Amino acid sequence: MTHAPRPEPVAPQVWTGRASNRMQWVLDSAGAACLALGIELAVDQPAAADIAPLVMSVVGCLAVGLLIIFGTLAFTHVKVQVDRECVEVRCGHIGLPRRRIPLADVRGSRLAPLISPRSWGGWGYRWRPEKGTGVIVRRGPGIVIDLGAGHRFTVTVDDPEGAVVAIREWLRLRARTLAGS
Repeated sequence: MTHAPRPEPVAPQVWTGRASNRMQWVLDSAGAACLALGIELAVDQPAAADIAPLVMSVVGCLAVGLLIIFGTLAFTHVKVQVDRECVEVRCGHIGLPRRRIPLADVRGSRLAPLISPRSWGGWGYRWRPEKGTGVIVRRGPGIVIDLGAGHRFTVTVDDPEGAVVAIREWLRLRARTLAGS
């Protein structure tokens, strides 16, 4: 009796997902207001005013405005991509901060049905001793990636089920390939 050749494992598709937070735009507006106030103070200075407090006010408003804008624009959305080599997480419009996790470092993944910014200390790139590292852009579902040795990486993303399936499929394919070598 002859056996049909065993089919090669089919590679999973590259999975991409994202999540966004429209509330960050409200914070960006506050940053823009601080910038505008700093500019207004610099332009409309009275001639007899003491210069030191004015300079400190202008610099303070500009610095706070820029910090708020750049700090929140980075976390208005997050993009996640899972492929044969890694899980890549890119934040904001320019993709920074960015985290690239090689699949060789991934031990597993699971769905997190509800991730709360409050439990992470707010929005953004976070670290908590009991939770690991995370990119939290909104309240809602996400994925938790187990990196071994108690290290985890959490990210909020739409369709986290698809991400978990893709990671598991790539890990399964990787294990078969390594076992066949």
